[in-house]
Amino acid sequence: MSKSTRKGSDPSVKVIARNRKARHEYAIDETLEAGLSLLGSEVKSLREANVEIGDAYGQVVSREAYLVDMQIAAYVFANRFGHEPKRRRKLLLHRREIDKLDEATSREGYTLIPLELYFKAGRVKVLLGLGRGKKLFDKRQDERSREAREEIARHRSER
Repeated sequence: MSKSTRKGSDPSVKVIARNRKARHEYAIDETLEAGLSLLGSEVKSLREANVEIGDAYGQVVSREAYLVDMQIAAYVFANRFGHEPKRRRKLLLHRREIDKLDEATSREGYTLIPLELYFKAGRVKVLLGLGRGKKLFDKRQDERSREAREEIARHRSER
């Protein structure tokens, strides 16, 4: 994915990757920003946008939050003891945020999904979405409403 600046935000924010399927597959109720605990070779690889967040999800284990299955490719110029591409990475959140996420994911059937990965003032941040999985009819309804909005916009531009 290419690095681009987020719309309508601070120019010091550089988007690394977006999870485009997340909003299609899940009804996102709430979002929050978290930091990531990374190794040096992982940050170097992220600067080259060598990351895949499509299969990743958040998990709370023993009062600590982790991002699981996010793949950061090995940095080519790192030494032979570089990082493991699919290792579990710790999310940097406040205790009350972790407790809230733990309660929501365990009781209410919510899932923690990474929506965006970006650099903000030189630090790697992840935008997490707390959402429920959509059913097929929900996806169809979203598709119909999106097509209707596009058609209305098309008619307005023709005038």
